[in-house]
Amino acid sequence: MEDNREALEVSRNFIEQEIDKDLAEGVYDHVQTRFPPEPNGYLHIGHAKSILLNYGLAKKYGGKFNMRFDDTNPTKEKEEFVQSIIEDVKWLGADFEDRLFFASNYFQQMYECAVLLIKKGKAFVCDLSAEQIREYRGDFKTPGKESPYRNRSIEENLKLFEEMKEGKYKDGEKVLRAKIDMASGNINMRDPVIYRVARMSHHNTGDQWCIYPMYDFAHPIEDAIEHITHSICTLEFEDHRPLYDWVVRECEFENPPRQIEFAKLYLTNVVTGKRYIKKLVEDKIVDGWDDPRLVSIAALRRRGYTPESIKKFVDLVGVAKGNSSVDYAMLEYCIREDLKLKKPRMMAVLDPVKLVIDNYPQGQTEQLSIPNNLENQELGERLVPFGRELYIEREDFMENPPKKYFRLFPGNEVRLMGAYFVTCTGFEKDEEGNVTVVHATYDPETKSGSGFTGRKVKGTIHWVAKDTACQAECRLYENIVDEEKGKLNEDGTLNLNPNSLTVVKDCYVEPALKDAKAYDSFQFMRNGYFCVDSKDSRPEQLVFNRIVSLKSSFKLNQ
Repeated sequence: MEDNREALEVSRNFIEQEIDKDLAEGVYDHVQTRFPPEPNGYLHIGHAKSILLNYGLAKKYGGKFNMRFDDTNPTKEKEEFVQSIIEDVKWLGADFEDRLFFASNYFQQMYECAVLLIKKGKAFVCDLSAEQIREYRGDFKTPGKESPYRNRSIEENLKLFEEMKEGKYKDGEKVLRAKIDMASGNINMRDPVIYRVARMSHHNTGDQWCIYPMYDFAHPIEDAIEHITHSICTLEFEDHRPLYDWVVRECEFENPPRQIEFAKLYLTNVVTGKRYIKKLVEDKIVDGWDDPRLVSIAALRRRGYTPESIKKFVDLVGVAKGNSSVDYAMLEYCIREDLKLKKPRMMAVLDPVKLVIDNYPQGQTEQLSIPNNLENQELGERLVPFGRELYIEREDFMENPPKKYFRLFPGNEVRLMGAYFVTCTGFEKDEEGNVTVVHATYDPETKSGSGFTGRKVKGTIHWVAKDTACQAECRLYENIVDEEKGKLNEDGTLNLNPNSLTVVKDCYVEPALKDAKAYDSFQFMRNGYFCVDSKDSRPEQLVFNRIVSLKSSFKLNQ
C-alpha cells in the first residue's frame, strides 16, 4: 500500500501536489481554474498546453473551468481574435459550459478597487512621462527614485483620478501608480503603473471608458472576482507574483487565489511570436493566421491535426518548472499515432505517369475489394475500380534501375496493390526524353485474394484507374523557417525556408475520395497522411494538405 502511495505521488505533477496540499490544509474547499488569453492574435500550440492543463486540473478535482478574455488593452484587440479563440478552446474539448467572461465586464469593479487603494494611501496619480517613469525605476543594481508626485494627498489623488476617468487629460499625460517600494529588489514592485489614459474604442465596452487598467492590476482582480483558486500561468510571471499577491491583499478580497507558475512549451524551429506571424500575414508570405505551415491551433486544425493528437503531445511533454525545448518531431509522432489505426489507407498518385496493361480487355472495369486499413480490420473494405489504363507514381518506374530497385523496369514483375502481378514490357518517351507511358502485361491468375502461390515478387506499387480517377491538388509542407541556418537572421528577421510549400496540381486519387469534406483525413499509400483543406477545397477541385509524412526519425523515450 505504501508503494502505491509513493507511485501515485511521483505520477502527480508539482501543480497537483500543491493543489492536494491546499485542499488537505483547508486553504480551499474546491478547485476553479481559468484560461485567460488576451484577444490580440490567434492561439498557438503553447496556449494549447495551458488550456488543456487548466481544464484537466478542474476536471480531475471535480471543479470548474472558466474561459475569460483579458481584454484590457483595446489598442491590439479584435472581435476576430475573440471568435477564433473561442473556436479553438471548444475544438480542443475544454468545456467552459456557461462560464465565458470578459475582463472588460469588471471595469467598474477594477475602478472601485483603484479608488480603494487611493483611499488607503496605496496609490497615487503621477505626472511623469513613460520615459521618466522608466528612468526613475532604476535597474537590478540601482534602487528606484520616488516620483515627485508620490506624496500627493488622498483628496488630490481622488480628484485627479476622477478627472482621468472623465477624459480631462490626454493619453500619457497622467497615470495611476501603486505605492509600494521604490527600493524593492523586484522591479515589478517599484510603484508600478496600474491605470493609464487611452482614448480607444473597446471591442466590448465601446467608448464607455477612456482609462484602462494595466494587466498586472486587472488580472488578479479578475481571478478574485471569479473565485479562481489556482491561477496557473507560465514562468515569465514568476517575478510578477508578489505584485499579484499585493493587489488581491490590498484590494481586500477574501480567500484570494494563488498563483503557480509552470514552464512554457517551446518547439524547435517554429514561429509562435505574434509580431512575427502578423508580419508573415501582412507580407502575404502565408495566407492567414491559419496557414498550415504555422503552429497556431487554427493552422494545426486546418492542416489535419486532431484534438487527441495535441492532447497526447501535451501529456508527453508534461508539466515542469524549468523551460526547455521540444522537438517538433514529437508533435508529428503524436498525429501519426492518433491516425494510424483510425484512417483508411487510400491510393493517390502525386506525380503520375500512365501505365497501360496491354493484354487487359479494352473497355473492361472491375471492382476490386481492398482493405481500408490492414492494421485495423474493423474499418472494413472498399471497392476500387480497376481498368486497362492506370496512373502510377513516376518514381515507381526506372529505365535503368540501380541494384535493389524492386519496382517497375523493363522485364521486371511487380504486384499492383490489391490487384494483379504485372510485368513491364516497354515504355514511351516524349521529344524531351521524359517517360510518358509505361507498358505492361498482367497475369489474370495472380489476382489478390485468389490464393495464388505460384511465385513471389519483391515489389508492390499503388495505382489509380485512369478513367475513374479524381484530379486533386496536394500541398506538401516543410518547416517555414530554415532549420539548418537557424530561426533568426542577424538583423532579427525570420530566416525563411523558400521550400516551405510545394503545390502539386495534377494529382490523381481514387474515386472514393470525390465526396471528401473539409477536415476529412486519410493515409495516402506511401505519401503520408493528408487532410481536405477547409479553406480552398471544392467539390470540383479537391485540395489536400499533407499533415505529416509516414516516416520519422523521432523515437519515443529516445
